[in-house]
Order: sequence, then structure tokens, then C-alpha cells
Amino acid sequence: MISLFPSAQFRLGIRCVISSGPRLSQRFLTIRSSSNCSSTKSAMAATDSNAVLPPVAKKVKHELEMFGDVRVDNYYWLRDDSRSNPEMLSYLQQENAYTDFIMSGTKQLEDEIYAELRGRIKEDDISAPLRKGPYYYYERTLEGKEYVQHCRRLVQNGGPPSVHDIMATGPEAPPEHVILDENVKAKEHAYYSIGAFKVSPNHKLVAYAEDTKGDEIYTIHVMDAETCAPVGEPLVGVTGYLEWAGDEALLYVTMDEILRPYKVWFHKLGTNQSTDSCLYHEKDDMFSLDLEASESKKYLFVGSESKTTRSIFYLDISKPENGLMVLTPRSEGVDTSVSHRGNHFFIKRRSDEAFNSELLACPLNDVNATTMLLSHRESVKIQDIRLFSDHLVVYEREKDLPRVTVYSLPAVGEPLQSLQGGQTVDFIDPVYSVEPEESEFSSSILRFCYSSLRTPSSTYDYDMNTGVSVLKKIETVLGGFDSSNYVTKREWAIAQDGTHVPISIVYRKDLVKLDGSDPLLLYGYGSYEICVDPYFKASRLSLLDRGFTYAIAHIRGGGEMGRKWYENGKYLHKKNTFTDFIDCAEYLIKKKYCTKEKLCINGRSAGGLLIGAVVNMRPDLFKAAVAGVPFVDVVTTMLDPTIPLTTAEWEEWGDPRKEDFYHYMKSYSPVDNVKAQNYPAILVTAGLNDPRVLYSEPAKFVAKLREMKTDENFLLFKCEMGAGHFSKSGRFEKLQEDAFTYTFILKILNMVPAPRG
Repeated sequence: MISLFPSAQFRLGIRCVISSGPRLSQRFLTIRSSSNCSSTKSAMAATDSNAVLPPVAKKVKHELEMFGDVRVDNYYWLRDDSRSNPEMLSYLQQENAYTDFIMSGTKQLEDEIYAELRGRIKEDDISAPLRKGPYYYYERTLEGKEYVQHCRRLVQNGGPPSVHDIMATGPEAPPEHVILDENVKAKEHAYYSIGAFKVSPNHKLVAYAEDTKGDEIYTIHVMDAETCAPVGEPLVGVTGYLEWAGDEALLYVTMDEILRPYKVWFHKLGTNQSTDSCLYHEKDDMFSLDLEASESKKYLFVGSESKTTRSIFYLDISKPENGLMVLTPRSEGVDTSVSHRGNHFFIKRRSDEAFNSELLACPLNDVNATTMLLSHRESVKIQDIRLFSDHLVVYEREKDLPRVTVYSLPAVGEPLQSLQGGQTVDFIDPVYSVEPEESEFSSSILRFCYSSLRTPSSTYDYDMNTGVSVLKKIETVLGGFDSSNYVTKREWAIAQDGTHVPISIVYRKDLVKLDGSDPLLLYGYGSYEICVDPYFKASRLSLLDRGFTYAIAHIRGGGEMGRKWYENGKYLHKKNTFTDFIDCAEYLIKKKYCTKEKLCINGRSAGGLLIGAVVNMRPDLFKAAVAGVPFVDVVTTMLDPTIPLTTAEWEEWGDPRKEDFYHYMKSYSPVDNVKAQNYPAILVTAGLNDPRVLYSEPAKFVAKLREMKTDENFLLFKCEMGAGHFSKSGRFEKLQEDAFTYTFILKILNMVPAPRG
């Protein structure tokens, strides 16, 4: 499962009597030409790659009974929550060794692709500086370094912010100050990730949350922003939710034993964590907590959220002694998010009636006296809002395309009325992605990030008074990249029930012939109402420049086409996600983008569930499949409330303790539907420390596939032994994963060039 922390930051990856079968033995054994050799699969290998057989996990019969139905899970033993069972670790290591052995013959190509991916990156670079108070804040990357530096400079000329502002960098400019260098911190760890980096309101202190294992359990450090000296003792065993409550206190969130964010704490700087006061304890294990600050920085909002319901508490930072106050009480099926400006709270509310959300406002002193600002529309989904001192920005979706609309607001203290005459920001590509970025509340400058399948990530500052947009930063893509060489388009597949399913497509126009002979990689996700927008990723160019078409199937279960699109791909409609994907694949074949022999598919996490389900349903349709950290043991996981995320996920997948859900979920759960049939070539990945999808899920899927499948196609399993759900943490390390995946796909398609001498 993916949704460990259900805030906006994370809403954008999920989870995860002894028989006589063969046991694991040494890493490789030589297969000898002898009539006494066993013909069954075993953990053997030889120097001749044609004679290599993969590891085979032992079988330990484990029966699981529900509603009179008995499931036999011979690989249940692979789950070890301590991650210390020597036999389990040996099996994972043997799988990794087998994968390395099989892929060793294409190491030259993998190194070549990695060099391409890294060669496109401007390694020494900075992000678009953001003006906040007296400073510009930005991140810097250094040549050869995996991680970023968090930096700032004083604003040289103090006038009001403008979209035309440029941070001075010359010898006469204020010097750059490195607040935190992640490269220095990461030296001590195999994995390193910053989950939050928050500057205090007076800009004197910084609080940041770090994860050094990939298990998403963080430690919060506070430091002096100028001297970098630590302030107080670290706060341990926390989530990535962290906000300043004034200049001398923090709010943070901790998790229970199943990694559910369930308590919010108030910490006074200089005091011990053991004396922190708990402001709220969420006791319902279907609900998790999140935390965010208002754009005005005057209020902190604590959300208590299930998959269908969300209520909000608020803390007045000027009166922390009052504690948390209820803003929107819990009401089944009603989901609220809140912002603040002047003497009003602004509330985005979704309900059964207003399923695509509506926008309201209420006075601070009377949360029940609401005014409708934007009413519900069946064809337009309100996705997010951003508030400024004089403007309101609404991020919406219509027909699978994002839209940004800016509204002017009356002066603070004047009555609010229904919003009219908004100004819409124009975009040029037929399919694209737009994401809000941090902006200054007191300014009239909206910052957003725009990209498309052919347009690199571009940071814009938009003057909400004049409508002028200024490009502040575009991702540099080295190596001769020219966006005009690529075509992006939108296609619509027709699903089995007549639903039109959007597909986003990109290819290189001078290489792709559209006669069925071209290779194609089809990506899908389709869960959690997440919108997989067509964004730019430079590493994809290594496929596009080899003649691939890349496509995204915007299948039901995601949120691209509104709330109903999501609801028609969850619970007892989940199979729509899988059949939509199959229908998209068949549409692309029909339109001669590819053939079955050139069609490869990819998905991660809940998208890995998608890949596992469709290769069971239609293994004949695909040449190669890549399932990253896949949530594939659906029934067993969702029956076990001790597994992280299970209880909160019953409202996403269904509760298999109820008979109708049990049988329906069993009918598509990939592990439960592996059968004796031919499968495409498959690559499966996992992370040993993954808290969202337990490593044992993909491990069991691979073990059962090895036992059951009747083909000789490659089945490879790669488990990162020191990482979690998001794989390795360094920026170049992540490129190695892409290079490996692309090499696997090219190997299966027989597109590996002859080795150079």
C-alpha cells in the first residue's frame, strides 16, 4: 500500500507442516550433464548462461481459511517483520545474485544508458530561488554529489517582490550561506532523505526531519540557521509532518505500532521530548493525522483523515495555550481542507452530493456561517486552492487536463461573495502537468511548475495583477535535447463498458513509424484518486531516442477525470482499473503504435498491483512487464491489521473480513491468481525496509510464479537490501535503477547492440 502519510505532500506511490519442495542452498551450483540430474527447477547455475536456473524458495504449507474458503500460501514464511531471518535474507540475496548473473551480459549497455542519463543532467545547478522575507531560499546541487545543499542569500534591494526579480550572485552580492549540506549528513548512512525542511518565522532557526533507513520513520533536528549549531536534542520516532508554532515551538506527529500517524504533539524548544504535550490522539484506527500551516502562517491545521472522510482542527499560533479547536467536525463521507486569509477560513469540501468539491468561506468567529464561493460542478473537479493576501488560486481538472484560475478577493474585512470572472492561465501543450509551488502569501506572485512529456520542468512566476508570466527556471537537459523533435498527443480508448479512457502519448517524430513495428512502454497506476499527469522525465529520452513510444493510461481508480472516475475503480469496481489498462493496450495495438511483441508495461506500488493483475489476466498481450514494489498479496495483507496501513486501507480496497469483499478481492489479487500458463518476461523490485509494501509481497509473487509458470521467459527479482519504498536515495543512484530497468526491457525486445570490442 502507498498512502502512509495522507497529506498533500504524499497524495501524489502503497503497499506492499513443511513440504518436500527444494530448499535454498549455496549461491550457485553447477548443472552437470548426467542422467541423474533433476529436471525440476532448483537453485542452480552454471557458467553457461543458457543452463542457469533461478533460486527456488522452500515451500512451507500455510493454510488461511475464511468463509469456508481455504487458501494455501506456501511462501508465507518469507515475511519476517524483524528483517533478520537468515534463511529469508539468503533467499533474497540469491535472487539478487541470479538477477545480476542474468543481466551481466548486458552490463555494457546498462553502463552506456546510465552514462546517457547522467550526461543529460547539469550536475552543478540551483533551483529557482524563492523570496521569503529578507532572504532568497534555494537548493544547490554540486558536480558528482548525490544530494542537495539548502542555501539562502540576503535580498540585496528591499523593494516589493516582482516577477522580474533576479537574485544577485556577483562579487558585490550578499554571500551564499549553506544552511544544510545533505552530502555531509549522508556520508554516515547508506540511505538518506530529508522529509521536511522548515525555516522559523523569524528566519533564525531551521527544523528538518531525516530518514536514514528508508522506513519513513524520521528524526527531527533543530539548528541555528546561521551558525548551523544544533538547538536542543533531536525528536525521535516521528513522521515527516512538522510545522513551526511561532519562533520557539514546533508541532509534530508520531505513529503507532502499525505506522499510522495518530498523535500530534507540541514541543517547546529547549525542553525534553518526554515532556511534550499531546494535543490530539486519534484512537480510530481507520483514521490518520496530517499537519500543515496556513499560507498566512497564522494557523496550523491538523487533519484527521480516512479514505472517505476528513475533519479539521486548528491551532491559533498566537494563542497556543488554547490548544486545538474543531473547525470542521467529522461527518461520514465529507472531506474538508482549510486555508486562511484575514478574518475568514476558506474550506474546500467534498461530499456525496458535491463529489467534485465545492469552495466555501466562514468567519473565524463563526465556522457555521458559511458563504458559497464556488459551487459544485459535475464536469470540473476542484483539486487544490492557494490563498494570498489579495487573491485566491484554484487548481481544477476538466476532461483530464489541469486548469489554474486566479480570482481577486475583496479587501480584508469586506464581505465575501460568490467568485466571478476568474482569470485562467494558458498552457501550450495538448497534454501537460501543472503543480503548485510555494509562494509568498503577502505578494501577488503565484509560482507553479509546468511540464509536459516533451517540455522539461519549468518554474514560472505569474503576476496575478497583470497576467504576466516569467520563466524563472527550466530544467537543463544536456546532450543535444530539442523538444521540437518529439510529438505529444492525447488518445481515447473505449473500455469494455463504453467508457472513454484517456491516454497520453509521446514519441520522437523522426524515428517512430506508427506502422506497428515500434516498441512501446505503457505506464499505469489507477488508485487512491491520484492523478498521473504527463510530466517530463529526462531519463525517458533514452527510450524515446531508441524509437520507443511512451504512453500513460489514465485508468479508473485515479483522479484524472474527477471523483466518480476514482470511485468507479475502487472497492467492488476495482477490476475496471485492470480492464481499462488492457483496453488501452489493445487500442494502442489497433492504432499501430506497437504489436504484442513490442508492448512493454510498467507500474509501481499500487501500479505494481495493476501489473500483477493484468499479467495474470492477459499474459499473451505483453512482451515484458516491470512491477516496482508491487502490492500483490492483497487478501492476505488486508486481512492482517498488524501490517502497516491495513486498517486505513479498508476504505480503498475493501475489508476482506466481509464476504463479498473477500471473494471479489481474491478474484484479482495477483498472488492468489498465479496459474500454470505462459507469462511475459517480468522484472519485480522490492525494498527490504519498505513500510508501505512489505518486501515479502513481491518475494512471494516471484516464488509462486517460479513454481507455476510454464514458459522459459526471464523472471527477475531485485530487492534493495538498504532501501524502502522509494528505492535508493541519491539522485545518481536513482538513475542506476532507471538504467537497469531500461536495459531489461531492451534485452527482452532483442534491442541490445552487439558488444563493442
